[in-house]
Amino acid sequence: MRISVPSLPGRPGRTLAGAAIALAGLLAAASPAATAPAATAAPTTPTTTAAAALAPPDIPLANVKGHLTQFQSIAAANGGNRAHGRPGYRASLDYVKAKLDAAGYTTTIQQFTSGGATGYNLIADWPGGDTNQVLMAGAHLDSVTTGAGINDNGSGSAAVLETALAVSRAGLQPTKHLRFGWWGAEEVGLVGSRYYVNNLPAADRSRISSYLNFDMIGSPNPGYFVYDDDVELEKVFKDYFGGLGVATEIETEGDGRSDHASFKNVGIRVGGLFTGAGRTKTAAQVQKWGGTAGQAFDRCYHSSCDTTANISDTALDRNSDAVAHAIWTLGTGVVVPPGDVYENTADVSIPDNGAAVTSTVTVSGRTGNAPPTLSVGVDIRHTYRGDLVIDLLAPDGTAYRLKNSSTNDSADNVIATYTVNASAEAANGAWKLRVQDVGPQDTGYINSWKLTF
Repeated sequence: MRISVPSLPGRPGRTLAGAAIALAGLLAAASPAATAPAATAAPTTPTTTAAAALAPPDIPLANVKGHLTQFQSIAAANGGNRAHGRPGYRASLDYVKAKLDAAGYTTTIQQFTSGGATGYNLIADWPGGDTNQVLMAGAHLDSVTTGAGINDNGSGSAAVLETALAVSRAGLQPTKHLRFGWWGAEEVGLVGSRYYVNNLPAADRSRISSYLNFDMIGSPNPGYFVYDDDVELEKVFKDYFGGLGVATEIETEGDGRSDHASFKNVGIRVGGLFTGAGRTKTAAQVQKWGGTAGQAFDRCYHSSCDTTANISDTALDRNSDAVAHAIWTLGTGVVVPPGDVYENTADVSIPDNGAAVTSTVTVSGRTGNAPPTLSVGVDIRHTYRGDLVIDLLAPDGTAYRLKNSSTNDSADNVIATYTVNASAEAANGAWKLRVQDVGPQDTGYINSWKLTF
């Protein structure tokens, strides 16, 4: 995980990077009027289906730790680290690539430049599955220059690698196309993952149905944190841990600081796992998870002591199995047709600490009521999402709360998909997204939103 920048005074968690919206590139989707309904898309038929998701395998902890041992050895042979632009990084990438090539993956090395040094991403595609619905999982492979980076982020890289190898061992025939990525130069600003998404053609970018990120999943004083950027993806992980009897919390420490942000910022659904970095574990969290209160989740975060000794086997084992659970659950289930989409892409400015604004989508030509699983896709560009309150308003004015304000929600932007039980509402009529900024010092706008029936 990359180092965060200092907070601005007067607002916990606000970063200098988020102090202003980068308007370039974000306004391209503007349309004439905020109340103009979009055209209706015809439903499509899924090309492949499966009767049910297949049972995921148990990921062998010994295999995952074996990869970590290799990363440690690579660092030791290359100046003590695996950082961007250093030989240890390329040796780590070559190790991962060789494993994937032998397992039958199609691998691609993507090259970029950052800070005057050459960086590399590694992309691996498993044959088969619907290439119009790509399920992608990834982790950053680079360390900081001060150490081998075994928890940060050998842990995520190793778990994703071993899950990919488990796909091969199982001869998995997924319904979605599976793609895995290992990112370079994350520690210097998410450079590799951002380069990847920015250089994808728009059509290819739209085919990525979800991206799952795994950064620091073996912290020695671990918590069990789940990304809450997408409710469906969040539920997959929470259900897995619930089955183990392990409580989870929403992940906030890494918001905007790992590679999922690169995908989220271009409108791709994201999810993932995290076991904590420099923040300290509370007494209440010790009651949930054990460990030591008042101590950092990872005392060796970005330090030379981030070695193979800096890993919780229990956390690494649980989270590695959770990676496989997500790939099997999301990748082998029934491919659901996208449904009819009604969208408004007009920009609507959100007043700072002011009155609520609305954007309207008009639905017509349908019969009966809205579905119990009405999908509401929201893309709001904002410098502090914690101040935003978001509601869906049905044609009769009934409000469905999508998001509350929260002082613990310190990231920027809201790019998420919500599911609403709107079965009591008539489908046809003027549906509205209502957004209010309830705190000062913010700027933002509704970029677009859509209903999928």
